[in-house]
Amino acid sequence: MKRTLTIMAGTLALLASSALSSFAADKEISWIYCGDKIDPIHEKYIKVWEEKNPGWKVAPEVVGWEQCQDKATTLAAAGTPVAMAYVGSRTLKEFAENDLIVKVPMTDEEKKSYYPHIVDTVTFDGTQWGVPIAFSTKALYWNKDLFKKAGLDPETPPKTWAEEIAFAKQIKEKTGIAGYGLPAKTFDNTMHQFMHWVYTNNGKVIDGDKIVMDSPEVLAALKAYKDITPYSVEGATAYEQNEIRAIFLDGKAGMIQNSSGAAYRLLKTDMHWGVTTLPLGPEAKGPGTLLITDSLAIFKGSGVEDKATEFAKYITSAGPQEEYELTTDSGLTPLRPSPKVDQLIKDKPYWKPFIDGIAYGGPEPLFKDYKGFQNVMIEMVQSVVTGKAEPEAALKKAAAGIDQYK
Repeated sequence: MKRTLTIMAGTLALLASSALSSFAADKEISWIYCGDKIDPIHEKYIKVWEEKNPGWKVAPEVVGWEQCQDKATTLAAAGTPVAMAYVGSRTLKEFAENDLIVKVPMTDEEKKSYYPHIVDTVTFDGTQWGVPIAFSTKALYWNKDLFKKAGLDPETPPKTWAEEIAFAKQIKEKTGIAGYGLPAKTFDNTMHQFMHWVYTNNGKVIDGDKIVMDSPEVLAALKAYKDITPYSVEGATAYEQNEIRAIFLDGKAGMIQNSSGAAYRLLKTDMHWGVTTLPLGPEAKGPGTLLITDSLAIFKGSGVEDKATEFAKYITSAGPQEEYELTTDSGLTPLRPSPKVDQLIKDKPYWKPFIDGIAYGGPEPLFKDYKGFQNVMIEMVQSVVTGKAEPEAALKKAAAGIDQYK
């Protein structure tokens, strides 16, 4: 009896050992996935990829938006990196400068598949350092009811900064309600919002490694901020973009610039509203917007860099990516043109300005210390909208201040 048990125990141990060996044979691509849960589209295509790549397993770890990038950074800095992580493309230069990620070069065919300038959001030193997975653009929303109440044509939104400021002034003076919602809180999208104005006046912050922000184009944008502030929501430094959006949805602002997410919310209200491309500055060549992407970064030292790159390109390729963009409720701007995107615009015309603005848009400037750069930009904006500094002085100070972070 004891002998039988011993043999059985040995057999079980051997089976367990074999099972462990078999399990260990599966190579794993760990993925820090930002959010509350894995999107069903991604779950679907993870399984498809695993079936095509026997012996490989993709292991997403869901981490909340506020912690996910910090966790990826901490693990990489400690020498225990995940294979890949969802990151803001703005951080790619910082990761690369610290030798934490590997290059993810694209072929000419891959580059051409995207809308213009998308690849620029992940490119520096002539190559790519991430694969775009999410994309956002902005457009101008206006409240037609407030336009009418102020004596403005409710069907004619402003096309230029001058008109935008004049319309905001008229709304404020005729209705007592803020004509515009300008966010200037100590928050990342304060910098983002200002960059929309920079890119609608053919401006730039950095060109290669040269700071070019102290220019007539960017100065004009900062002056426009000063000019529209008296007719905007009071206390701009108390509000970030989503808080300004809530004020607009409540009918307490005539115009805001926001993502397509505002449209989904407005469709559930009784407000008469419209959306159009962002108004243009005097030097604009055409409709523009800040092009914000999030990317999949491939971390150095995981041992599976090549396979992680292969998977990252697969999960963001035209088929899976388009399905993800067009079925999610997040309001992502499509990364690539396609017949399905054309149909989206036909079915939901409010999408058109978010696509049209890409033509003359520009990327988030890449700095090795992005937060340092961002903080200088926020301080510049806040100093102007609070009247603590004139645009010329604020711009010169900021241009000198960001040089250390390039």
